[in-house]
Amino acid sequence: MELTLSVIKADIGGYVGHSSSHPDVVQKAKEKLVHAQGQGLLTDHHVTVCGDDLQLIMTHQRGEDSEQIHKLAWDTFVECTNVAKSLKLHGAGQDLLADAFSGNVRGMGPGIAEMQISEREAETIIIFMADKTASGAWNLPLYKMFADPFNTIGLVIASNMHSGFTFEVHDVKESKKITFNAPEEIYDMLVFLGAPGRYAVKAVYHKESGEIAAVSSTERLSLMAGRYIGKDDPVCIIRSQGKFPAVGEILEPFASPHIVEGWMRGSHHGPLMPVAVRESNPSRFDGP
Repeated sequence: MELTLSVIKADIGGYVGHSSSHPDVVQKAKEKLVHAQGQGLLTDHHVTVCGDDLQLIMTHQRGEDSEQIHKLAWDTFVECTNVAKSLKLHGAGQDLLADAFSGNVRGMGPGIAEMQISEREAETIIIFMADKTASGAWNLPLYKMFADPFNTIGLVIASNMHSGFTFEVHDVKESKKITFNAPEEIYDMLVFLGAPGRYAVKAVYHKESGEIAAVSSTERLSLMAGRYIGKDDPVCIIRSQGKFPAVGEILEPFASPHIVEGWMRGSHHGPLMPVAVRESNPSRFDGP
């Protein structure tokens, strides 16, 4: 069965400052998605937060870039913004750059990662969410997961992974993309991954089967708005087990916090700290 997983996020109001999310905003989002699932629009859903970013995690059978799903997300963000404004939260509606929905949320402010898959019997998926950093923050972890044999031993000893993976890298300033095959082209690929402010891994594919393995949001908020109004706060979806890295291999790259751009006023570099959802409240110097 073809299933689409959509993760759409937006900063629509912080509590306190940009550090966290108000429970009333989260509750409004839950009500919207429960109603949508009851109408058959969604197969399943989950609402969560990362810092002051509202995260809508939805499964459905309407494919990627579905106008119905994107409108649901947009309408949810608008209604949650109204709640945020009534509570006088900081930066209410910050990521909503357009006045009205126009068929797709891409380019309208929210970040989005979607993948359409043939669901396995046991479909293990991990979703990473980040606040106060940019879309290139996933470059190094994704490289380690899918191209570094010292991190992912499955690349060496698992026959269904030994041929490697294909990386789709986006130039977020020029709206271009290029693909690299690992391990054959990792030296060339690292030239781009080493400049995460401009180049970001958008997707990773299993080379032999062509199946999607990972996808991230690469929207640059400042480029869409024409000015600095906040960091991109990216999300990343990763499939695990079988022909994909094991859960432990996916988590291991975060054992050593690597340096990312972002932090206070989006103007610094520092380590990206992995934390539990309940602890994802950037406060000290807006550390991601």
